[in-house]
Amino acid sequence: MGSKYTKRYSEEFKRDAITLVASSGRTVTEVARELGISSESLRGWVKKANGAGQAAAGVSVAAGNGLDAAEQEELKRLRKLAADQAKMIEILKKSTAFFAKESDR
Repeated sequence: MGSKYTKRYSEEFKRDAITLVASSGRTVTEVARELGISSESLRGWVKKANGAGQAAAGVSVAAGNGLDAAEQEELKRLRKLAADQAKMIEILKKSTAFFAKESDR
């Protein structure tokens, strides 16, 4: 039996929260913070949904986004490309600062 301070959430709210985790690509903690609920509660709901019908239907909420294998590979490739470009931008910023200092001498 739960504490008198335990909040109860409707099944619709839980379903919407699980869908938000799956479709947004954000972490469970980020979504829980946005919704103002405990991250452990949301994590439990997601696990329960994965164990129930969604995982059996081939949709993994934890893997996220409901993407097929080809889309997941493309997403992985694009994320790697974005990370590489972010590193390159950082290097260019540092080199710009260095050469700006050198040209002042």
